[in-house]
Amino acid sequence: MSSPPWSPRLLHPLMGCDIATLMQVLAKNGGVAPQCWPHALLAIATTLARLPISTLESQRVVRLRQQVPAMQPPIFIVGHWRSGTTFLYELLCQSPQFHYVSPFATGIPWDFLTITQWFQPVLEKLLPQDRFIDQVQVKADSPQEDEIALANMQPLSFYHGLYFPSQLQQNLERGLFFDDCSVAAVERWRRAIALFLEKLHFQNPQGQLLIKNPVYTTRVQELRSLFPKAKFIHIYRNPYIVFQSTRNFYVKLFRELALQSPATVDLTQLDTLIFACYSRMMTTLQRDIADLSPNQFVELRFETFEQDPIAHVQTIYQQLELNGFETASPYFETYVGDRQTYRKNRYQFSQNDNDRVYEHWQPFIDRWQYTPPIP
Repeated sequence: MSSPPWSPRLLHPLMGCDIATLMQVLAKNGGVAPQCWPHALLAIATTLARLPISTLESQRVVRLRQQVPAMQPPIFIVGHWRSGTTFLYELLCQSPQFHYVSPFATGIPWDFLTITQWFQPVLEKLLPQDRFIDQVQVKADSPQEDEIALANMQPLSFYHGLYFPSQLQQNLERGLFFDDCSVAAVERWRRAIALFLEKLHFQNPQGQLLIKNPVYTTRVQELRSLFPKAKFIHIYRNPYIVFQSTRNFYVKLFRELALQSPATVDLTQLDTLIFACYSRMMTTLQRDIADLSPNQFVELRFETFEQDPIAHVQTIYQQLELNGFETASPYFETYVGDRQTYRKNRYQFSQNDNDRVYEHWQPFIDRWQYTPPIP
């Protein structure tokens, strides 16, 4: 993949790892390109420098377990990448009743409780202006996915495929579907997410956790085993647009995050993976939600949600039996008003791409009654 230019940022997400995860990820993904050795060395140095703070935080967590009451059942927003999960997440997070993942929590999951108390002004200066895949602004209190956090806590994450494109397929299959993963590896993932959400709860014991992660589209069963009363919101979008936007998502993130040349993945291979992953994710979700009660699962169509987001949020509150909509409504209205200037990415559609999308995703396109964009 030769376009756009490959220029990974020096302050790489792997800087937030623990040393065991970092060394395992570096060792098992085909090595780092010579031009990225400084990135790897800085990640190792930062991880070692954080070790005393991580140790202190582990001790702090043990104490907090004796002091903080149990968390409320979390709410998970799921859906394939580029389906509107971010808009929905940011809107819901305007309510003070929810607690969510900050950029610092996802970036330094092992020690965010401590480091943010000591160094938050410094950390704020290191934040990017916006997400690399769109124009969504990143601030100290911007809601984030927790997948980078989990990628820094254990080796099962599709993000490792973005860091090491030569191993993209393997990391997608293992990080999304646990293909060929040992029981011990899956259990390590379970411990990681349980610890991370526990620490988020300690950060704000009064807030109900609201978490957004497209990976969790395939993890409803696992999450229910950890949090039996958890609630889920699924948002879907026109698959023809999702395909183009997902392709753009990968290309842009390779440019920013890859520690190997993205040329190891050509566009044909990438499209094949996108088609396969989407189908498996949607099929897995449909299987896993089959026995959820109405007050545990709600599904939204992005295009109708976008037209009247606050009305749909009210529907979410009603169906999931959440309190507090009237109190939160002014916050939602302010956010929607401020978002009027946001401009989505635009894509060109070819007849060939539209035909391939329908060939691979026909069951979902027909079920949701979507039509292809005009080429």
